[in-house]
Order: sequence, then C-alpha cells, then structure tokens
Amino acid sequence: MGFQIMGFQTVRGSFPAWLCVLLLGILAGAGFAGAGAATASATKAAPMWVVRANPSRVVNGAPIFLEVTSPARLKSLTGTWLGHEIVFNQTGGKTWFALAGVSLETKPGSYALTLDGVTEAGSRASFRRDFVVGRAQYPTVQLTVSKQFTEPSHEQQEKIKEDQGVKHQTFSQSAPEREWSGQFSPPVEAPVSDVFGTRRVFNGATKSVHQGLDYRVAPGTQVSAVNGGTAILARLLYFEGNCVVLDHGQGLLTLYLHLSEIQVKEGERVQRGQSIGLSGATGRATGPHLHLAVRWQGVYLNPAVLLRLHLPESGTKPSAPAR
Repeated sequence: MGFQIMGFQTVRGSFPAWLCVLLLGILAGAGFAGAGAATASATKAAPMWVVRANPSRVVNGAPIFLEVTSPARLKSLTGTWLGHEIVFNQTGGKTWFALAGVSLETKPGSYALTLDGVTEAGSRASFRRDFVVGRAQYPTVQLTVSKQFTEPSHEQQEKIKEDQGVKHQTFSQSAPEREWSGQFSPPVEAPVSDVFGTRRVFNGATKSVHQGLDYRVAPGTQVSAVNGGTAILARLLYFEGNCVVLDHGQGLLTLYLHLSEIQVKEGERVQRGQSIGLSGATGRATGPHLHLAVRWQGVYLNPAVLLRLHLPESGTKPSAPAR
C-alpha cells in the first residue's frame, strides 16, 4: 500500500517516519522562504510618497516651492503648513506642486507638512513630512527721513489709518485659482540697494523690519510685473506712495512701491513683463528707488528667493529637482 510525499510515490515501510517528516519540513520551509522573498520584493517596489522643497534648506522669511509625487493618482491634494492651508496644482500624472513660505517670526525647529488627497477611486490618502526650519541672517541699517514719516501730525495719522483700512481690504482679496505661470522675473534691471529682512532704524529708533527688496533706479524707470496676475490696488498711499498690488492667486501678492506714475487700473489683468508704472520716490522714501514686496497668505517673504526659484509653466512638469 503506497502514499505520496509532494507528488513522489513511495511504499509503506520503505522510508522511516522520521525521514519523511524531515523531507516534508525541508520542502515546506523552502516554499515559505520563497513566498517571503516575493513579499519583500513586492514591498520594496511599492510606490511611496515623495515630497521635496526648493530651496532644500528652509529658513525663516523665505518662500518655498513644494513638489509632491503621490503613490496613487489623485483628484485633489491640499496641505497644512505652519497654520496655512495650501492648495496644490497638478502638472500631470502623480506630480503636484505649490508655493508656500515661512514667516520672519518663525523660530528654528522642526515643522510638519501634512498632506490630504482624494484618489481617483474616491478614497482618502494622507501623508506627513517634517521639515527643519533654520534661522536666516538679516542686517541692520540706519536711515534718516523727514519727521513727517516718524512723527506724523494728526491729519497725517488719519490718512495712515484710512490707508490701513484700504490695505486690509486689499490683502484679504486673492483669487482661488493660480494666475502665475513659470519663472518670476525681476521688475527692473538694476542693482539691489537694500535686502529683505533688514532692521530699519529711522532717525535713531527702530521702526520696522524691511519687508521687501529695494532696487536702485533713476526716476521714470519702467517697472514690470514679475508674473501674471490682476491689479487689486493701484493708488497713492501715505507710506507706500504710488503703489500697485498684483494678485497672483492662492494668496500670493506682489507689491510695487514709491512709483512716480501708475500705468494700470484696479481690476486689470496683467502679464509677466508688462509695464505697470514708473519708478520714483513717493511716500516714505529716502530717494528714488523701487520697493518690491512679496506677500503670501498674510506673510511677507523674501523676493530674492522667489526670483531664483525654477517654477513650472502652466501645463508643464516642474523643471528640476530640489537644490
């Protein structure tokens, strides 16, 4: 009377029982090992979340360009970063991108970017990536200006208060859709006379931190839009002088101060490189120059960093890995 061991015919009594058990154990072990190797290989090949920031070193006061590759195709992707809500745009496939930033007041430390997506199948997909934020070095300068800008009269204080209301209303506006596309270009071809983040001491007293980039230009120099957007403010303000504010969508604004002439109207859609005014010395200015500021969701960011970022044109893939 015979029986089978893994497909081999034998005869009762031909093999000792202990040998049969040993053979079965060896064969079974080999099968389990093979299955385990296959599982490990499949796990290793499984798609993963990939999140990159450019610049790769994140510091206070700087904008960052975020690129996310999801393991599954998504219909939408949003994120939360330092208390700000971020809407990501898709370039095709599984790659998404967004502009964000870090305020000057953010202390060095580790901060989480949390991502929340909806797959094409309708399920939720989430991920968390921690970024280390470092401290940037910013200078201090001494300036002398007319007392009307450091010790304004009652009438001037009323004008300043009125302007604050105008700016508050303006800064609360931003299109939900992205209006910028591709590289941000300098507004003028000129040397920089003052950088972002400088502590400004007016007439011996610290009054403010410089929240933009100053260009040394002669009066009447053409000032161009750094990217596509909509003019949401184009008027004379007390401190800013003739001022233009462009909305680039999703909370991103650029401001152009101290103009001698404004060449766009509020509500007008402008293209990158289009002339929006002429440089001057209106408002609180120590001389002719252009002040460019970048504001993202209520936070002022370093324009010099934004101008260095390699950003995608509409409908194209992000240009390069994080630097």
